[in-house]
Amino acid sequence: MAAALLTGCQSQQLLTLGDMSSAYNREILWMSIPAIALSIIIFVGVSWALFYTVRKFREENNDAPPAQFHGNNRLETILVVVPVIIVMLLSVLAVRSLARLNPVPQDAEKIDVLGKQFWWNFSYPGAPAAAGGNVTNGNELVLPTGKWASLTITSGDVIHAFWAPNLGGQRDATPGTQKTWQIQTDRAGVYQGNCNVLCGASHANMRFKVIALPPDRYNSFLTAAQAYRAPTPAPGSAEERGYTLFTQGKPSTGALACAACHRVQGTPANGQAGPDLSFFGTRRTLGAGMWEALTPQHWEAPQAAAELHAWIKNSPAQKPGSLMPPYDGSTYTLNGKTMKAGLLTDEEINDIAAYLRSLRLPEEADYWRDVPVIGANNTTIAQGGNP
Repeated sequence: MAAALLTGCQSQQLLTLGDMSSAYNREILWMSIPAIALSIIIFVGVSWALFYTVRKFREENNDAPPAQFHGNNRLETILVVVPVIIVMLLSVLAVRSLARLNPVPQDAEKIDVLGKQFWWNFSYPGAPAAAGGNVTNGNELVLPTGKWASLTITSGDVIHAFWAPNLGGQRDATPGTQKTWQIQTDRAGVYQGNCNVLCGASHANMRFKVIALPPDRYNSFLTAAQAYRAPTPAPGSAEERGYTLFTQGKPSTGALACAACHRVQGTPANGQAGPDLSFFGTRRTLGAGMWEALTPQHWEAPQAAAELHAWIKNSPAQKPGSLMPPYDGSTYTLNGKTMKAGLLTDEEINDIAAYLRSLRLPEEADYWRDVPVIGANNTTIAQGGNP
């Protein structure tokens, strides 16, 4: 029933608790089989006792007052001991699985997970970037197959919950605390993830992708990401104009600099309030998974370009609760206060979009390339489609 309900989520992908490519899900399955079998035995036994008693001791067949069993030590002992044995068996199963799943393997890939309204940041503390800081990616988690990934999860505002059902259980992201959680898969592919705790107006739009790569491709990604520096735009190009607006804004019209909230590796942009945009041109999701661009030339497609333009121009209109300021001169509400947005022309917004599209990893480090979407319908990333 859970698997059937989860398939109704707003995604092209199948979310299932029964994905046996995950070591976590396999362990939970083997823990559940004895528990379910025991539950069936108890259900059948209690049902038989109930119907037997009702049938045998119907009032019309028994005129005498019912016999009292108070003080029947043997019966009372059975009624206490049997439930205790059942609880002990279930406890042993649960504790055994916890002992197998909770310890962090020494060779686990360590990743820091930050949840905020309404997006995710994934940082690799064991992969320092040559340009400074650690390798970080927004809303797309890349990990190796056949190896546990140890996630240190926290929140920057309210309580969120990290959950990729195909890969393992969920863990709350709580402000001020750090919780460790392990996920793993033996199968390369793209998996769907969601926030699983109601966290505000765009809770349903707080999604993420997990891209599991074979070890050699994962190492290629991580090596390239560590060496990555944002390309220097060509003089006079749209990318150069976009870079200037991205880092400096447009004070004359009140348009704030994107760099105040976003980080781009290898540039002065080092904002922490929004998702890391270092590899934006390689990513195929926008708005924390609200839109999915499905072709290798994703952001060049007219529809995807229009979505990106609309997102930059007025993010709160596209995603309720988004804290990114509009750039259309409108008024908006931030933390209960009415604010006046800065103004950028459509051409200037297109320049920023052109700069963002230029932020690409090398081809050999493109973690989306030739990776199947797990449980997708006939429109898959490999086959192309619309965002």
